[in-house]
Amino acid sequence: MALKRSSSMKTQLVDAIQLQEVELEEEINTNSCNNSPAEAAEAKAQAEPKCYTVEDAVESIGFGRFHILLFVIMGSANIVEAMEIMLLAVVSPEIRCEWRLEDWQVALVSTMVFLGFMVFGVLCGYVADKYGRWKVVFGGFIWAAYFSLLTSFSPSYGWFIFLRCMVGCGVAGTSQGFVLKTEFIPAKYRAYLLPLASIFWMLGSMFIIILGMTVVPTMGWRWMIRFSIIPSIILIGLFMFIPESARFQVSAGNIKGAMSTLTWIAKMNGATLPEGELREPEVTERGNAATLISPAFRRTSLLLWYSWFVASFSYYGSVLSSSELLEKNLLCMTDADPEHQIKHNQEEALCYCIPFNMADYQTLLISCLGEVALIPLNIFLLNIFGRKPSMAILQVMSAVFFMLVNICTTRFGFTVLLFLLRSVVSMNFNVVYIYTAEVYPTAVRSIGMGFCTSFSRVGGMIAPFIAQVLMSRSVILALSPFATACVICALGVAFLPIETRGRALLQDA
Repeated sequence: MALKRSSSMKTQLVDAIQLQEVELEEEINTNSCNNSPAEAAEAKAQAEPKCYTVEDAVESIGFGRFHILLFVIMGSANIVEAMEIMLLAVVSPEIRCEWRLEDWQVALVSTMVFLGFMVFGVLCGYVADKYGRWKVVFGGFIWAAYFSLLTSFSPSYGWFIFLRCMVGCGVAGTSQGFVLKTEFIPAKYRAYLLPLASIFWMLGSMFIIILGMTVVPTMGWRWMIRFSIIPSIILIGLFMFIPESARFQVSAGNIKGAMSTLTWIAKMNGATLPEGELREPEVTERGNAATLISPAFRRTSLLLWYSWFVASFSYYGSVLSSSELLEKNLLCMTDADPEHQIKHNQEEALCYCIPFNMADYQTLLISCLGEVALIPLNIFLLNIFGRKPSMAILQVMSAVFFMLVNICTTRFGFTVLLFLLRSVVSMNFNVVYIYTAEVYPTAVRSIGMGFCTSFSRVGGMIAPFIAQVLMSRSVILALSPFATACVICALGVAFLPIETRGRALLQDA
């Protein structure tokens, strides 16, 4: 009986405790219901430990001195890439003369550079997602500068194209600097800052042309290449001031490193980090190329690969076409001087030595200014219409100007047309860069960019054979493929499923 009474008392005690817990829970719920939504949210925030993501930290820090430093140093990576590409346009007449090259051999030089870029584009993207963006960009600077210097000592045409291919491999690494830069910039500033990278591309193009005007006539093309690596050497030193991407660090599980990076940036900007603890899950599947063709990204990736192909095909087509038209006097000009009235056509005679004159250099120099002259228009399109409509508009405009270059006009008229063509193809390339960096998550952003740049180099590999080989036979036949590709791409952009204007960068797929 005593045992039974003791058991009964224990049962009653447990029931009483449970009843008290239920009453207490009901009371809390009642009080919560009586509170306003703001008070309820505050009570919930007090009950839970505060935490924030890298996206929250980047937006909280805002824009400041660090971003100016980042913009100048990382934007200067475009100087290196632009110089390597424009160098081909300036040096082509010189190597044609020295080694008595035919058109296809001159075109092969550009193709070999883009081949190196294409092969290493995917590899650099994979390494950047696995081991960090900073290491890839820094290594790319050193690699490109080293092999560019070796190019100036090339004893033969074979060595020249091999070493230029190696330069292309290094430039593939420096292109990951765009990803590193994008991951530090707050969403509302990306549409303003990223298009301004065209300034640095223009500076690189102009630097090479000025070297061509001043160094080539007196010291030759080899010294021009040696002088051209000076910006790369300076940038290697300045790059030490740029930290690794905090977004990559958290995705790799290095929360401590990300906190150190964000704290330093906040201090430099005179800002504060959000309250609480940086907390974000580690992403184990980084650099997985299968994500790019998964159902979530398949259509985006396929359309972007073609968009990158066309962006590169049209851009380098405009650069190399202008160089070829000037070099061989293939322009239809109503005010041509006696020197430019002589048409150099391969069917009539193979002219190995057709160097640029000062007027040709000036035309190339003015056309380079077109890459920055319409930056305000680029920013306007990005902020008002968004990324997708901007790409479509610019691609249609590119097609129109490619066809207009064929009309008979004065040298001034040709310079204006070339100026506008370089403006729109450059703006389109810029928008494609921005959209790609925004649409892919951090886990595959670099390899996504790597695949895209590799497809773009396919366009760069084909462009020389149309702009430098086919051009000698028919100007209209050479310009038509560029215009057609732009029109088809403008139609394809409409099927991109995501508009990234004002959207936060994704961390995981």
